[in-house]
Amino acid sequence: MKMLKRLMFIVAMVAIAIGAQAQLPSVQLKTLDGQTVNAAELNNDGKPFVISFFATWCKPCNRELKAIHEYYPDWQDETGMRLIAISIDEAQNASKVKPLVDAEGWEYEVLLDPNKDLTRTLGIQSIPHVLIIDGEGNIVDSRSGYTDGSEEHIIEKIRELVNK
Repeated sequence: MKMLKRLMFIVAMVAIAIGAQAQLPSVQLKTLDGQTVNAAELNNDGKPFVISFFATWCKPCNRELKAIHEYYPDWQDETGMRLIAISIDEAQNASKVKPLVDAEGWEYEVLLDPNKDLTRTLGIQSIPHVLIIDGEGNIVDSRSGYTDGSEEHIIEKIRELVNK
């Protein structure tokens, strides 16, 4: 009986650990104009948001951000969601980020992670990589790679969060 109680306790603790959702770590990022931003403080006033890790040289990353750009105003109107694009371009290439963003007309907030501190802390191995974060700041979805049309997964997940 004692063994059964211990086993049930362990199962309960594992269930709690699995149910616990990760939050963004306290890592310093930079804005395009050089201001410092703490990743742990990123939010959307209680509404879900998306973080897309990209690099100027990453063709799938740029295709994904272009595809999202087409729908972004509608998605914002419908759900109030927000997208933050985080460049992992190294410091010597960071000067290429703003011209790309301006040329594409992306209305996303764009931050820089030139030393890949946030990327490394989150264990992100490849880009493009998207995180979906709920209104409480919990990372609820994470995926790497992009194929045409996979941006639909983002809005579907956001709709689920908004309609809870």
